[in-house]
Amino acid sequence: MDAKKSNVKLAIAGLLLGLFMAALDQTIVSTAMKTIIQRLGGLDKFIWVYSAYMIAMVVATPIFGKLSDMFGRKRFFLLGVTLFLLGSILCGTAQNMDQLIIYRAIQGIGGGALMPIVFTIIFDLFPQEKRGKMMGLFGAVFGMSSVFGPILGAVITDNISWRWIFYINVPIGILSFYFILRAYHESAARRKQSIDWLGAILLTAGVLALMFALELGGSDGWAWDSFKTIGLFVASGVLLILFLIAERFAKDPIIALGLFKKSLFTSSMMISFLYGGVMIACATYIPLFIQGVFHKSATQTSLVLTPMMIAVVISSQIGGLVAGKFRFRTTMVVSSIVLTIGAALLGFAMDLTTGRGIITLYMIVVGLGIGVSFSLLNISTLGSVPPQYKGSASSLITFFRTIGSALGITVFGAIQKHAFQSDVLAMPGSSPELAAQIKSGQALLDPAIQALMKIPQDVLQKLLDELGNSIITTFQWAALLPVLAFVFALLMGKARMAPSSAGKPDASKPEGAPERG
Repeated sequence: MDAKKSNVKLAIAGLLLGLFMAALDQTIVSTAMKTIIQRLGGLDKFIWVYSAYMIAMVVATPIFGKLSDMFGRKRFFLLGVTLFLLGSILCGTAQNMDQLIIYRAIQGIGGGALMPIVFTIIFDLFPQEKRGKMMGLFGAVFGMSSVFGPILGAVITDNISWRWIFYINVPIGILSFYFILRAYHESAARRKQSIDWLGAILLTAGVLALMFALELGGSDGWAWDSFKTIGLFVASGVLLILFLIAERFAKDPIIALGLFKKSLFTSSMMISFLYGGVMIACATYIPLFIQGVFHKSATQTSLVLTPMMIAVVISSQIGGLVAGKFRFRTTMVVSSIVLTIGAALLGFAMDLTTGRGIITLYMIVVGLGIGVSFSLLNISTLGSVPPQYKGSASSLITFFRTIGSALGITVFGAIQKHAFQSDVLAMPGSSPELAAQIKSGQALLDPAIQALMKIPQDVLQKLLDELGNSIITTFQWAALLPVLAFVFALLMGKARMAPSSAGKPDASKPEGAPERG
């Protein structure tokens, strides 16, 4: 890529718009879902509106990362924008839930191209000394989308139409496409490579089986110990093992397994995976705790995560700014310690009597711990691999973070449900029938369901208290993840950003540049 021929400001604008659009659609649907169900029906299928997007994105991410290494970043970024816009327009025209789910999958494929390629292009555009600042900026945009997604979704749904939560992507996407098409220019020089079709098929099938098992497991007809659920997990394991074997012999593998021999690369992947689990636990259960313990409506709790996500945005920028001043290990050790403190406060210092202000402070600590990873892990990962693997490496950060979130919500969901069920069964006058009826207890937060179940007010309050206690138990288990991340941070070695020649992109060293002396 010849940075001198690119209009960097316009290219950055295009990348920012593309990233914001793809990240926004992970959250914007949430507050519109109730209205969508009322209009389209399909209550039994609505969870797939979220799942289709995430599964498609997870499957597409490593494949597009590899293709961008082989054939260039620009064309696959533009393809990603095109697919995303096509999916968005189709989503807005959906006439039933089945159509909406299929169209969301098309969006997810586009998102799987956009998110990893954005960070790789940043690495191509800027010299070493400017990458930290830019990674911080883009990490902040990613965090901001989590804050504004639910809010924007509610405003558009209430004042215009739910269909416009998808149509709003059209002007954003068109601008992103135009800016990158006109402003970003890369070298046509590419190493001739062959497409690893076997690896792509095995990876796609293995990840699909895993994601379907995680999404369907525990639902009606898909008990965790059922033959169907276990079969999906077994199939996923077998397919992914075959994928690893195939990659060892592939001429140009989808994922170069040799990269995982480097401690910096492997540690960055594992920290991304673990942080994804912590973040999804907080994003899922903090609003439920506030809603149940403080008796707030879903609308009133829509902004409850804002302090945490603002802290994520600030921390992401700090991570980018300090990337060139300290070793990656030093920064991530501090980050994991802060995150451990925040998670421990939620799990061990919080109880049913803790005030909203104190909980907000705990959330800010969590956000400050998580945010650094959005910028710094991209820098450490891209700086640890040769140029021909940067697209694949960037895609794997997104891949591992998303898989961590998917596994996290499944495992923590099982922990919360088990803790709640145990507490309910221990209540005087309770019965297995009552425990089975209310399952994880989250349905109790819906006033309509409360009225339908006709639970006495005093019993309902006790059940809500037990729901709060089960969420605290979940946070106690979640606190283990940043502890593990701390261990992996210690294994990042002495690597740090190497200084580059002024104004020229450097050739990144495989393991970063160790400190002198």
